[in-house]
Amino acid sequence: MTAAPDSTSPDTQVYLPDFCAAGTLFIVLLVAELVAIVLALAADTGDGQFLILLSKTSFFVLWLALLGSAIMCQFRRRIERTGKTRAFVISFLVLELMSLVVAELAWQIPWRLAGTPIIDSSHLYFLLHTFAISSIIIALAMRYLYISSEWRRSVVLEAQARISALQALIRPHFLFNSMNTIASLTRTNPQQAEQAVEDLSELLRASLSTTRNRITLKEELQVTAIYQRIEKLRLGDRLRVCWDIEELPMRARIPSLTIQPLVENAIYHGIELLPEGGEILISGKREGRYLQITVSNPVASGKARGKTGNNMAMSNIRQRFELAYGSRASVEVDNSDDRFVVTLRFPDDEDAA
Repeated sequence: MTAAPDSTSPDTQVYLPDFCAAGTLFIVLLVAELVAIVLALAADTGDGQFLILLSKTSFFVLWLALLGSAIMCQFRRRIERTGKTRAFVISFLVLELMSLVVAELAWQIPWRLAGTPIIDSSHLYFLLHTFAISSIIIALAMRYLYISSEWRRSVVLEAQARISALQALIRPHFLFNSMNTIASLTRTNPQQAEQAVEDLSELLRASLSTTRNRITLKEELQVTAIYQRIEKLRLGDRLRVCWDIEELPMRARIPSLTIQPLVENAIYHGIELLPEGGEILISGKREGRYLQITVSNPVASGKARGKTGNNMAMSNIRQRFELAYGSRASVEVDNSDDRFVVTLRFPDDEDAA
């Protein structure tokens, strides 16, 4: 059976953002500069020295932000292993200690080198002032990160639950039709019936037993091909599938059960409704660092089944693409009068787990 979502898995226990990422670093520096501007405005006495005060404050605050990001980038995973509460406490203490060390260096270095401080306040006042401001800012940041981590955790758990539901969802009509087809083949072609049983067993294993969020493109296409063979036994010449996937790298990673549900929908909502059947086209190509896979099927004019199952499958695929790739992937649907086309576009992440 499909494993239930695990609230203690690494995917659901990300408490702190990835400080090594360029996007996170940009946000940290932007917020740091905004804090510097606020501090400069609060300390401005109107003597025309605002820009000098802002430059000093910005230099100090940006150095704190850069060093803090570097430290968290280096030790984030180790800190998170201590648990949620300890992770935030340790992060707070580490960042606070770093702020005090930098403040002490900012005071001592000019004093040692030039014999005079460049900071217009006493040593103790400067340290206490830095401690108070950094404590407030770090505490607010930790609170935001806690809320953000809880939100991310709930999103991941919901997505995993949807994946489990999708993996467990095999339309009853498909199972009934497959078993009826196998039963009829046992009398006319026992060898083919045995192959069909093996294919159905392999499809059920892939659909119900996988616990990986992403599998190789080769594995996903193999599952789709197995499903096609089973349906081919029932539909015969009415079902024709054209594969044009030579350009696709088979080691690329893709969320599991992505292409097979599209082919299932193409058969259920398209081929089965056409007396003469039709052709499903599965094509793929590489566009730079991105891969594009298209699944299209003919549409029966004036005939349609309920859209609930189709919409649920598309919603699941969109959500899993959003979780896996963020804004780097897209799922587009073109529902014209004669064909239904679904286009998947996602990055070629061969090393993604």
